[in-house]
Amino acid sequence: MTAAALTVRGLSVAYGSQPGSVPVLGPLDLALAPGERLAVVGESGCGKSTLLHVLAGLLVPRAGEVLVDGEVVATAGNDVAGHPGARAGHSAYMFQRDLLLPWKTVLANAAFAAEIAGRARPGGLGPAEAKARAQAVLEEVGLGDVLEALPRQLSGGMRQRVALARTLVLGAGLVLLDEPFGSLDTLTRAELQGWLLDVMASHPATWVLVTHDVREAVLLGDRVAVLAGRPAGLEGWISVTLSHEERRALAGLEAGEGTGEADHGAGEELRALTAEVRGYLARRRAVR
Repeated sequence: MTAAALTVRGLSVAYGSQPGSVPVLGPLDLALAPGERLAVVGESGCGKSTLLHVLAGLLVPRAGEVLVDGEVVATAGNDVAGHPGARAGHSAYMFQRDLLLPWKTVLANAAFAAEIAGRARPGGLGPAEAKARAQAVLEEVGLGDVLEALPRQLSGGMRQRVALARTLVLGAGLVLLDEPFGSLDTLTRAELQGWLLDVMASHPATWVLVTHDVREAVLLGDRVAVLAGRPAGLEGWISVTLSHEERRALAGLEAGEGTGEADHGAGEELRALTAEVRGYLARRRAVR
């Protein structure tokens, strides 16, 4: 896995056809360096998931383009296979729901997406290689002892770890996460935030995370993008300079795992940045 560069230029998205289409997003410009982690926040319905759909090549924009490592993957112009459109396969996408197949084991679920991709792309993983990689990732994320379990035998947190393992097995340089912990209770969510920090550190990819949780955005992102308005635009950027060790300690305290070792300054920075993000959202609500 090699982290990808992501560029978004003049991106606009609307639902429906002209006339009468509903503008949802844009115009929007973004640029992420390889290995950067972007957290996207905003009110419900502002286009956060829509942005991920376009980045994944699942939705054609009305205007603008998305490039991954300099190659156009979504455009309203004539740069994708010679016609307007989008192309998937350059990213790995974890949706809000885990979407595990109930009749498949943990190992089979984690390998499934890579097996399908391997059949669709020349040089892709074969079934045996996909399962071997899936087992290695599952062991890395602490699920090596439940490889033959079925989804109904897992807790919510374990199911989300399987879903993320399935995403990582694809080996994509761009990883998209849509509210990965939104369905979990507060304590489990805090535990998995710390776990995800470790996963991000050990898997060199460029990450885009959508979340409603402002604290989670600051804890996990190198930068936080605040989307607001209709159609949604970039309301603000916040840079986060917390180290991995500081983030991990803060996540542990939230999960009840720490004993107060987190640096006081790191905690203050987390609170200040969280307040800054909330300030952008509050100002947008005030002008509506």
